[in-house]
This record gives sequence, structure tokens and C-alpha cells, in this order.
Amino acid sequence: MVFFLVLLFLLPQPVHTSWVEIQNCLQYLRPAVYRDGDLVLSGFFPLYYMNQDADLSRISFLLQPKTENYQYVLAFYFAIEEINKDSHLLPNLTLGFHVYNAFSSDQFTLWSTLLWLSGKMQTLPNYNCQTQSKSAAIIAGTMSAFSAEIGTLLEYLLLFHLYSHYFSGFSVTYGPFDPMLSDKDQFPSLYQMAPKDSSLAHAMVSLLLHFGWTWVALFLSDDLKGEQFLRDLKAEMVKNGICVALTEKLPVTKIMYGTGDITFMSRIRVSSANVHILHGEAGSLVTVDMAADFFLTTGKVWIMAAKQEIVLHEMNHMLHSFHGGFSFSPHKGEIPGFRHFLQTVTPSRYPEDFYFTKLWLHLFHCSPAGSLCGQIYNCPPNASFEFVSGVIDMMTLTDSSYFIYNAVYAVAHVLHNMLVQKTEMGSLEDQLKLHPWQVNLLQNQYDIHNAVNFPAGLGLLVKVGEFVPRSPLGQGLVISEEMIEWPIGFTETPRSVCSQSCRPGFRKIPQEGRPVCCFACVFCPEGHISNQTDAERCVQCPAHEHPNSERTHCIPKVVTFLAYEDPLGMTLACTALCFSAFTAAVLGVFVKHRDTPIVKANNRALSYILLISLTFCFLCSLPFIGRPSTATCILQETTFGLVFTVAVSTVLAKTVTVILAFKVTAPGRRMRQWLVSGAPNFIIPSCSLIQLTLCAVWLGTSPPFVDTDTHSDHGCIIITCNMGSVTAFYCALGYLGSLALGTFTVAFLARNLPDTFNEAKVLTFSMLVFCSVWLTFLPVYHSTKGKVMVAVEVFSILASSAGLLGCIFVPKCYVVLLRPHRSSLCGSREKIHCGSNKPS
Repeated sequence: MVFFLVLLFLLPQPVHTSWVEIQNCLQYLRPAVYRDGDLVLSGFFPLYYMNQDADLSRISFLLQPKTENYQYVLAFYFAIEEINKDSHLLPNLTLGFHVYNAFSSDQFTLWSTLLWLSGKMQTLPNYNCQTQSKSAAIIAGTMSAFSAEIGTLLEYLLLFHLYSHYFSGFSVTYGPFDPMLSDKDQFPSLYQMAPKDSSLAHAMVSLLLHFGWTWVALFLSDDLKGEQFLRDLKAEMVKNGICVALTEKLPVTKIMYGTGDITFMSRIRVSSANVHILHGEAGSLVTVDMAADFFLTTGKVWIMAAKQEIVLHEMNHMLHSFHGGFSFSPHKGEIPGFRHFLQTVTPSRYPEDFYFTKLWLHLFHCSPAGSLCGQIYNCPPNASFEFVSGVIDMMTLTDSSYFIYNAVYAVAHVLHNMLVQKTEMGSLEDQLKLHPWQVNLLQNQYDIHNAVNFPAGLGLLVKVGEFVPRSPLGQGLVISEEMIEWPIGFTETPRSVCSQSCRPGFRKIPQEGRPVCCFACVFCPEGHISNQTDAERCVQCPAHEHPNSERTHCIPKVVTFLAYEDPLGMTLACTALCFSAFTAAVLGVFVKHRDTPIVKANNRALSYILLISLTFCFLCSLPFIGRPSTATCILQETTFGLVFTVAVSTVLAKTVTVILAFKVTAPGRRMRQWLVSGAPNFIIPSCSLIQLTLCAVWLGTSPPFVDTDTHSDHGCIIITCNMGSVTAFYCALGYLGSLALGTFTVAFLARNLPDTFNEAKVLTFSMLVFCSVWLTFLPVYHSTKGKVMVAVEVFSILASSAGLLGCIFVPKCYVVLLRPHRSSLCGSREKIHCGSNKPS
């Protein structure tokens, strides 16, 4: 027949082989393989493609042989041989076989089915319908479309009783599970060996999460199965934050393609996703296979739920798209004895199988004795599938071969029960569910293989892991990363993300109008951190901690206060001690020169009180320095308020003294009794008593206490004194301010009173300095934080006290110590007037 001659022409020819012998051998071949038995199992296997434009009346041209698929037939033979040897299964009966090619196109889907039904080359069954055939069951289908056509045809056979009494009336498919075929209303006599892919989407998402792939392109068959898988996969992806970069539907019905049909492959090159998921029927995968001839797409990781023989076929290319990808397949055990069978089987064992002879001619350029064509050239002694070189791997058990082996046993068990126990057809499904051969398939466990291409073009699938469902996401996945071979262009685990990961210290913000996997990274705000990659939000540090500069973790805050050890604290403390010592020295000078007129003027006792109070004013700044405690917090504000009240009230008393002294010396005044009675001296205790009362109420209601400030400085915990009652604090401070303002007003009004030692001017200037310091203090104090704020208050205490000391007493000390002649009453008058009083 023509197509076999064309096949032989396309394959390497044996040396010294007679073309006449081969032609004579092949011209009588039929398009099916048959071996008789008491019961015959019919098998439909994809062994070659056909041209879509071929004449339906004959087989005219072979498009491409599917050499690796012949392992399906061998698994079929092996299972039948084992059953025939089993004395307990179908005893006293032998199984025969009828092998047909399963075409992968709409036009030829029913071709082999009609041949099976008619037994002839005619294409219409009513010409020669073999109703007395021994065919007991059908095993078929790598493609759902083919299985569906078989199932539909069987329903018509059962309806019109066009079957033999041996025929069980059902077929078993070995292809991938298809939910459409599980509809028992539409296909009551069709059963699927492959387990339902209920966990496949879960398994793939687990793999994506394991490697951190969140940006994925999808290539799925354009059918109901592809739509169902797309829904399941997207649901899992959405739950786990994985986004779809591209979705492409693959046609499932065409077999011949032009470049216009596969231009979608060009979009893979520019796709930002480095990971592609491929899922579909054999027909749709051929689309990708043929597209690789036009568009080489290296540098992409393919994750496939594909039959491994399809993957290996595409890997025949030296450079191919699937290298470094992953293939998910249902977990399968080993078939005992099958490997030895493959090592030893030859065409002589099945002389009626012309496919086997053709394959042997192709691989070894010979035909052994006892085969269909007889001996054509001597075969080498090591002629075995185990030693086949090149791109064909016949020793690795494929998924379909495993399912075919189990399908044969499933059919045998059902037939055994039907014949022995006279089982009714209605309970056939129950029989299929009870047999032990199906137990391992129902586990729905997946093996994960890595597609590896060797330099000679030999493609292998190396098992690198497995997935067991019904485990928490991620825990059911086991991967040996050291065994993985990555695609060309990657030296380490590839990345497939829409946006680069946000480093610790940053958080993600979504980009409007784009998937959730596409985001921007922003630095965590002050006081917050993120210690993981791609953080959704930043976490605020506890009050006693603050972020490091990278905002990746919280570190303890430094406890701080205005300490004596600090340069600032030490400077202020030394300044306070120096000023207090200087004030004490001034007091000593005044005590030593107490009888001089300049000291005696304006009430000498008031000068002593003012100097003592100024000494304490300088010393009251010391409790502000050092680690705060409850005692120092109470002393800070109370002593400050009291001693400054005494000092300011003393200045007021001195001012009043000046005014009264002027009034006494003026003619006709009756103020002498006020001055003699010491009325100005009552100002100090009266004013101080009011401040003392305010402080007592303050301490009695809400006294100051030690507090911590964790917000002013993000890197420090500032130990401060809390005022307790803010109202009481401002009342005491307001009273002191009012007293100072009143003193300044009185002194200002008395500044021009005539007298030799009139202090009104210096008192006015001293109070101007005092009020200026504290008016400046208020805004500066509230604009600073931490120990700087404390330092500002200390500085204001020292500056205002120094202002009073310097303005009032420094000029007098200058006169007393350096110009003593000016300290006498005479020295201050006119020389002529003074000289007239001298004795002669």
C-alpha cells in the first residue's frame, strides 16, 4: 500500500535490502492488526497522522509517524499475554486483539471505527456489517473527541443490536480525564481510566508558590475541558495572589497549520512572564509543537499537564521550547515484567503486526526471521529497544501505556464477572469501582518531571518531585531543586513577576488599572518597619523601640535626659555654680562694706535678701539637670517659682523704697511713717505667700511626676518631668509673670526720681532684661523637644537671674571696690559744695 511505501522512503533504509522483497511484503498489508482469540479486545492507538486532504477511499499519504506511541501497543500486548497465562482470570478463554490507528483529526475520527465495525476497507458499515465479531470491548482514546465519537457509536450499536453476543457494550479510554465524558446520560457505556484532575490546579499553584512565580501566561485547549481547567486554575491563583499575564486558546481540531495559524507564538517572546502553563489535548499540543518550528521560544519555563510522549516528541528539536520545563502526570506504579518484555520482544513474536515490522526496520535496518516480511538482512545480536540510540525512548513507561495496561485488566475483570456470575449490564459501573486495579489510580497523586534535552536531541523527563493533595497548600509538594535543569538562558532559579519584589523596609502599593501582582514599592513611614519581602503593610514599632535606618527591624530606643555628663548639662551646671558663687561673693562684699552710703541706700536688708534669693535662683536650675526623679520633679517647679517670687518681690520692695524715700524728702509730705514703719518689707512675705499657696494647691491636687516621652525623638526615650496639673503650672508661672510685669511698671514710673543713689533706673533695666528673657523663653520652650527643652528652661533661669544680678549689683560693686571715693555721700556731690564743709 502506498502510505507504507512512502513511510519506508522517509525513514533510513537498510543496507543491501531488496526493494522488490519489501514491496512484495508490504503490498498485502491491511490497516489493522488482528490475532484471533475466544474474546477479542479492540484497541485504537495514535500511530500516525494523516493528511487532511487525503482521499477517503484510500490511505494516500503519511504526514508524520508517531514512533514513540508504539509502546501503547506493546503494553496492550503484554497485558493480554499475562491474562492469557493467568489460570484464575478468564479461565479456559483466550484473549485476542484487534489494533487500529486512531486518527487525530475531525475528518478521520470515525475512519478506524468504521473499519472495526465493517471489517473491510469500505467506509459505510451497512455494506458489510460484522455483527458476529468476537470483539468484547474497546480500549481507545488519547483525545476526548475520538473517545466521544466511539461512545456515541456504541450507543447506536446497542440501540439497534448491531453487536455480537460477546460484545460487552462498553469502552475504556486511556487518555486524560475529561469531565464531558463522565456524563453518564450521554455516555453510559464509556469509562475513563485516568483519574479526575481535581487537584491539578492546586498542584501547579503549589509549584508556582514554591519558586515565587506570580506572573504567568496560560495556554489552554479551546474546549470545555480547557475552560474548566482555566476556571479551577484562576480560582487557585486568585486565592494565592498569582496573576495571569496572557491567556491563549489553542485549537484542538486542526492538523495542518500555516504560519498564520500559529503567530500567537510570537507573542511569547515579548511576554513579560517567564513561566507558561500548558494544558490541553494532544491535538492542541501539536499546535505548540509545530509552532516551535517557526518560533523558537527559549528562556521560558513551561509547566505542562501534558502526556509525556507529546512533550518528548516536541523535544526532538536540538533547541526546543520545553527544555527545563515541568510536566505533571498522575502518579503511576511500575508494571511488573514490562521492562524485561520490552528488552526481549521482537517482530517475530507478533508476525501479524506490520507496525512492529516497520518500526524494527526503521530502528535497526533489518527484519528478523519469523516476522511479517521474513528475514531481511541479519539483525545485530543486541537488537533491542533497550539499546535504541537517537531521539526515541521506548523503555520509559508512559502515562498512556500504564493506563492501557490497567484498562486491559479492568476489561478482563469485568468480562470475567459477566461470564462467571452472569452480571447484569446495569451493575457494570459498580464492578468497575470495586476492583483493586483501580485503587492506585484513585489516589490522584502527581509526579513532577523536568524536561531535559541532551545534545544529541534526546529528550527525557526526569522525575524531580511529587505532589500529594489533601495537604495544606505547599506542604504536599516535594521538589529536589538540585536535580532541576533550567531553560537556556538561566543559571539559577528564574523569576517571573510583574513587578520586582519590594525589599524589607518597603511596602507594596497597587497600581491602578493593573493586576494585584503589579505594584510599586514605597518606603515605610516614620516609626514603621517591614521585615519581609513584598510586605502588604508596614508595622509600627512599640513605644520603647524605633526603626533602624533601613526600616527593617525595631531597635530599643536610647534613654536620654539632660545629664551632668553631657557637655550641655555640664556647661549649664558649672555656669549655675559659678553664678551662685559669684552672687555669694557679692553678698560678702556688701556685708563687708555695709556701712558705706551706697550699700545702705535703698534698704540694705533688701539687698541682702535679693542677693540670697538670686543665689538660690542660680542653684534652683540644678534639679533640672540629671536623671529626673519624683523629688527632683517636685523641686524643679516649686523652688523655681518660690525663689523667683522672692527675688522679684524684693525688687518690687526696693522700688517702693525708692519711691517712699523720695516722698519723705520732699517738703510737706507725710510719708515718713510709711518708710519708718518698714512697710516695703511686708511686700516680700505677702507676695511669697500667694505663690506658696498656689504651689501647695498644685502639689496637693496633681503634683509633678516622672514621665517618658517616646514621640518627640523617634530614636530616644526622653525621661522628663510631667507637670501634673498644667493649669496649676501656668497659674504659678502666670502669677510670677504678673508680679514681674508689675515690678517693671513701678520701676519704670520711678526711673526719673532725683536722688544721689536712686536705684530706680537700674531696677527698671534689670526688670526689662528679666521680662525679655522670659517672654523669649515661652515660644522657644514650646518649639523644642527633649533635653533641649530642659536646657532652654535652665538657660532662661540663669539668664534672668544673671540679668538681675548684673544690672543691680555689679555697678555698685564696681563703685565699692574700684571707686571707693564715690561711695561716700560727699564724693558724689559737687567738689565746691563739698570743699566748703571741710575744716580749716
